[in-house]
Amino acid sequence: MSPVGADPASAAGTSAGRDVGSFGRPEVTSALGTATRPDPASAVDAMTAPDAAPLRTEAPRGSAPDGPAGVPPSVAHGPAAQPTGVLARFEDWVRRTPQAPAVIDGDRTWTYRDIDTAAARVTTALSDRVRPGDLVGVCLDRSAALVVTAVALARAGAVYLPLGPRPGERRTEAVTEDLDVVCLIGDPAVLPPRHRAGERTALPLPTEGGNAPAVPVAAFTAPATGARRAPDGALYAVLTSGSTGRPKAVAVAEPALSVALDWYRSETGLAPGDRQSLLIGVAFDPHLLELWAGLTSGAALVPAPDDVRWDSRVLTDWWRDAAVTVSVAATPMVEPLLDRPWPRDLKLRHLVVGGDRMRRRPGRDVTATVHNAYGPAEATVVTTTYAMRGTDAKAGCPEPPPIGTPLPGVTVVVTGDDGRPVARGQDGELRIGGHCLALGYLDPELTARRFTAPPQDPPLPGVERLYRTGDRVRMTADGSLEFLGRLDDQVKISGVRIEPAEVEAAFERDPAVHSAVVTVLRDASDTARLVAHVRPAAGGEPAAGDLLAAVRAWLPEQAVPTVVRIVDGYPLDANGKVDRAALAAVAPNPAGTAATAGDPAGATPTERLVLATVRDLLGRPGTTLDDNFTDSGGTSVVAARLLTAVERETGVRLRAPELLRSTDLRAFAALLDERRTPRPEGA
Repeated sequence: MSPVGADPASAAGTSAGRDVGSFGRPEVTSALGTATRPDPASAVDAMTAPDAAPLRTEAPRGSAPDGPAGVPPSVAHGPAAQPTGVLARFEDWVRRTPQAPAVIDGDRTWTYRDIDTAAARVTTALSDRVRPGDLVGVCLDRSAALVVTAVALARAGAVYLPLGPRPGERRTEAVTEDLDVVCLIGDPAVLPPRHRAGERTALPLPTEGGNAPAVPVAAFTAPATGARRAPDGALYAVLTSGSTGRPKAVAVAEPALSVALDWYRSETGLAPGDRQSLLIGVAFDPHLLELWAGLTSGAALVPAPDDVRWDSRVLTDWWRDAAVTVSVAATPMVEPLLDRPWPRDLKLRHLVVGGDRMRRRPGRDVTATVHNAYGPAEATVVTTTYAMRGTDAKAGCPEPPPIGTPLPGVTVVVTGDDGRPVARGQDGELRIGGHCLALGYLDPELTARRFTAPPQDPPLPGVERLYRTGDRVRMTADGSLEFLGRLDDQVKISGVRIEPAEVEAAFERDPAVHSAVVTVLRDASDTARLVAHVRPAAGGEPAAGDLLAAVRAWLPEQAVPTVVRIVDGYPLDANGKVDRAALAAVAPNPAGTAATAGDPAGATPTERLVLATVRDLLGRPGTTLDDNFTDSGGTSVVAARLLTAVERETGVRLRAPELLRSTDLRAFAALLDERRTPRPEGA
């Protein structure tokens, strides 16, 4: 294993620290920018690690408006950084260690040469139809096929648009109507009808492994009139929730991703011999950090089986069995692990956690370094981090850790309503600048609103744009950031940013619905759930279950509300607008049910346990034993909590697929009883 921060050149015993060539900061001369993709062939020598200069938090010239005398403004700069290459680093490892494992999926291993060869074949198969700059939707799961596709599209100069293995049919149709997606890659069974019926090209992708596609194809259709293309220089684009009711896409260039990867390799020491998780859902941008971190470090990627996201115990078992040494995981997946003793036999050294607010620090028994990471897709996955170890003085403290300090090449600014920096210690909106910034949205008008010029007073040398995150933060005296919440209606559910307006629009597509308003319900643990308040159209009698089934075709899992309330109207505030606070204060009562349905006559103790737990987790007191878990609003995160709760009470550990296969909650309770071992008398 090469030392921390070592690059392929130094690991192989050759000279390092060479000139980085033409990879400076991308030029930005328009709303979307004009940065172009670096030529991979010219990036082989761009292997220097990021500058190890310390965090700069000195005040720029001028002073924070209205700040106390002597208190510097809320501005912090990460260490200096120089963008390098991404694809070129992978190709260098192919030349240096062609037989090293690149992907390990169960008992099947693909070497760096295998991935490179397969990617070349896929590039050739697509060459007649896919051109540089074309958007390609990827409907694959975590697998060798996904890795090969990412390399092939980067090599072709196409723009990788991850949609995930089970994209909602209506959502996919909306994306391909708004964006000029030249083709979708995936198994025909998961593609929307228009693409299943269109022209298809068989792709030589790997079909082995737990999540591999059975019949991978590229499905082509004609783009919709007026569909938007990606800006020049984009390496990938990802979807984020849109306030217009349709998802919006943000495009990221290779130099921006390279800076994040340089930090990741340096911070974790990821190198040949390591095993990097491929765990994050493919529709979300952190999976790109995992995927390319492994390929640019000479390490092996280990795709996670699907059931690890439902059960934190299955996750730790997988870390152990797969010998994972570095992992990325969503905060809701990790927090349950911190509530029980940390497994002692893991090889895991570093765990990067993000996507939601972390509510406590890891305990003293945690042997991995846990990085609390923050970063929107518009700033390339990660922009600030805070590292925690079991030896820290505050280890185990039940308090939220900060989101930390900026990565190399990143500038963070906390601003007031006027867009100028506030004094340290004051709340404000977080704005981000530097190498990390995305090129912008595929909508130029939206880009102009959210990516703005920096303030002139005080000046921010070297910063040409700032992204407005909409997050409320506070900068402490040492330049570290504390996350305080959102400034708008946007909410995070299970680590995914959700715009209530997008959820409302999905309900309003039903002709039986006049309007919908979505509010957020938080329980005692501050876990957020969505509640949809639906007003029927004249003569309409929508059923909650039917509405939920319909919106699942439009929304990602995390955006599907757990409760639907049928209402006659909405309370209004003094300005005549819907009073969301008053609406949210109404007890979430599922349509057509009483506030609490009560225990059914003759229910067994296990049935009462399951029913009470599901009602509490979903916030649906009207749930009955005849209800299906998923149809009632159950998600992967809720399933994990349910499985943990029943194991704590019964001693029976079930897996997520067993819950999902149960026709209703009564059947799930019966399965628990079958597995349950009677406790000794007096136990």
